[in-house]
Amino acid sequence: MTLEELNKEYDKLQIKYGAEELDSIYNGGCTRNPDVCFVFMNPTGRNIASLKSWKGPKSPWIGTKNIWNLFYELNVIDEEIYDNIRNKKGSEWTEEFARLVYENVTKHKIFITNLGKCTQVDARPLKDNVFINYLSLLEKEIEIVNPKVIILFGNQVSSIFLNKKISVSQVRKQLFIKEINSKNYNCYSVYYPVGNGFFNIDKAIEDIKWIIKNNI
Repeated sequence: MTLEELNKEYDKLQIKYGAEELDSIYNGGCTRNPDVCFVFMNPTGRNIASLKSWKGPKSPWIGTKNIWNLFYELNVIDEEIYDNIRNKKGSEWTEEFARLVYENVTKHKIFITNLGKCTQVDARPLKDNVFINYLSLLEKEIEIVNPKVIILFGNQVSSIFLNKKISVSQVRKQLFIKEINSKNYNCYSVYYPVGNGFFNIDKAIEDIKWIIKNNI
């Protein structure tokens, strides 16, 4: 199975779990042996790539700001790109600029995805069973991409992906092993750094820097 074939499966689940007026958001960045795979929760309509009129990459966090502060602090995007993001309103992102951003993410050998690809109009919480329906597809996605290390954001994503109850505050910098099709992947759980979790962004940055230093 290819990433493009997976996208078709994600689109089927968008019809079931997402907003009917919005498209799925898939992934973006380095798709061949990246150093790091970041796994977030699910996209919202703030991502302008979810608009059906958008013909550019359907990648996470397009047209948003705060998460790029974290990526810049982690040195996974260049300063010039970061400055351009800070100076743009969400509606000012063009398809060409989104491609440039993700070319820069790719250069830094980072892959960005979500456990759930179903775009909601807002940041309403999703039940575990919705994310569970995406889990096998994400596992195939990771098998195709083959990252060196997987970083999971937040308790819910971590618990579902690792199939055990996770409280991020109790497992900081703790290694978990996830087996996918007979291959073991190093995984870590970190604080979710946006929305209500923004006050934990410094802890997320600290832990991710440590994880990268000790795994890459």
